[in-house]
Amino acid sequence: MGAVTVKWIESMLMTGADSNGRPLVIGWQRDKEPEWTGLKPSDLLLLAAASCTAYDVVTILTKQREPLAGLEITCTGEQQTDPPYRFTDIHLHYTVKGPVNPQKIERAIALSEEKYCSVTNTLKGSVKITTDFEVIE
Repeated sequence: MGAVTVKWIESMLMTGADSNGRPLVIGWQRDKEPEWTGLKPSDLLLLAAASCTAYDVVTILTKQREPLAGLEITCTGEQQTDPPYRFTDIHLHYTVKGPVNPQKIERAIALSEEKYCSVTNTLKGSVKITTDFEVIE
């Protein structure tokens, strides 16, 4: 079981710590430039989804001895326009670098989506999650 903490600092600025105590700045300070001093909580959700699936895809492709030279995931999310601004759609775009077999990439993404990624699996009951990928050699 994981446990994280969030501590209010001032205004709408907080610090968070992961289950290993590593810090992160969240939120913003009123009357300060730039307004967003730290990460937006909604962006943290998208980062969690992207990093969780990235871990899975890298692990799977490495075990398959695919020549993975790099991976970048852009995660976009559509939110409702009224509170609570719930996410309705999340899209993960994978940019894979190296001469990796596209069928193996597709399978690795599917395995992450269906079996391994705790974040996207938690969300998929209430959020539409879509994926695509491109290979750059």
